[in-house]
Amino acid sequence: MTTPLTGDLAALSEGLDAPTRAWLAGAVLESAAAREETRPSVPVWELRFAEAGRHCRDTEHAARVLLLHAVRPDATALARLYAHGTAAERRAVLRVLPHLPHLTPGDALPLVEDALRTNDTRLVGAALGPYAAQHLGAHAWRHAVLKCLFTGVSLDEIAEFERRAAGDDELARMLTDYAAERTAAGRPVPEDLHRALRLATQEP
Repeated sequence: MTTPLTGDLAALSEGLDAPTRAWLAGAVLESAAAREETRPSVPVWELRFAEAGRHCRDTEHAARVLLLHAVRPDATALARLYAHGTAAERRAVLRVLPHLPHLTPGDALPLVEDALRTNDTRLVGAALGPYAAQHLGAHAWRHAVLKCLFTGVSLDEIAEFERRAAGDDELARMLTDYAAERTAAGRPVPEDLHRALRLATQEP
């Protein structure tokens, strides 16, 4: 049973053109039917996930997220998709995580942590959605904030940023040190850093 489309999933669904909607509907039905057959070496839905780029063009990301939402893969399947996927496919895996309530909390954290180690800013942004907001530990989350500041990812990309940053003394210390380093090197301090520091030094 799938969960209702809410938030960004609803927006993704509304953004699909007619050909993509038709392809996605067929892919979901085909994947559901294949579950009743002898288990193939590669599940049908994984093949359709990979094919989305060819069939959906400009809406491939939305189609992949919605396909994963419909299929409800387990943590092992998600890890396999992420490990072998392109950057676009990995972003889709990360974006769908908060919409898979059947996963055990924290099961997909290794995928988030891997994305945060990359220098792909779009992957970093995708990793810091609602799933990370709920499950990423404080130490890793603070370093993710610094990673965003260092790579130019807007702090607006971080889900629930204001809630987690408010009154975080350790984050305030790290931000102050980072600002001092940039100033000493003659580099400008990003406006986002000032914003984060204001939040971190206020009462939660």
